[in-house]
Amino acid sequence: MEATLFSLPSASSHSYPFSLKSHFNNPFIVPAHPNSQLKPKPRTLIIRSAISRTKKEETVETVKQQLEDCYLLAGISYKGLTVKQFQELRSQLPETTKLLVAKNTLVLKAIEGTKWEALKPCMKGMNAWLFVHSEEIPAALKPYRTFQKEKKLEENDFTGGVFEGKFYGPDEFKVLETLPTRAEIYAKLLGSLKGPASAVVGTIQAPARNLVMVLQAYVKKLEEEGGSQ
Repeated sequence: MEATLFSLPSASSHSYPFSLKSHFNNPFIVPAHPNSQLKPKPRTLIIRSAISRTKKEETVETVKQQLEDCYLLAGISYKGLTVKQFQELRSQLPETTKLLVAKNTLVLKAIEGTKWEALKPCMKGMNAWLFVHSEEIPAALKPYRTFQKEKKLEENDFTGGVFEGKFYGPDEFKVLETLPTRAEIYAKLLGSLKGPASAVVGTIQAPARNLVMVLQAYVKKLEEEGGSQ
């Protein structure tokens, strides 16, 4: 019987008819996903941008709504305040006072072209915004002063405010916090009506807001007197 020998070709011979690399699959090599190098689809970025723009527009609209029938708009530095502290502060404010956190740029956009534009000097840093929908300004500011003192938040002071179209800086807030109340104005009116003419003149020469309230009180007094007859 003849034996046929099988010999491997030498290095100088022709290449193998098959490749070991292509013939056997390496279980330790994970093929790359064909889309792994693709960038995020532009559509995703467009959607996110639209959502962000919508939120900004809603914030601007909210600020504009709060400015309706608003007597005082003031900024408060809220850097370092916690969510819990914000919630506690909101619970202590009168119903006629609203506290809103919004970026300076969005608030500035909302007040542009209005009397509230005088608030520009305090458009820096991190501000929370106090909207007072009442003529009783001292009563609206007092809760925050009390809260500030109790929590030892000396750094979280008023950054500025606008009242009757005039800007009040942090050092001028004492003027707003000591404005006469409606009851005090009524008492002053009644006292001036019973006193000499000079007292009445002094009352009339008071700021416009006080004069209007004085006249309203006088009309009310006359109506009450007329109704009792």
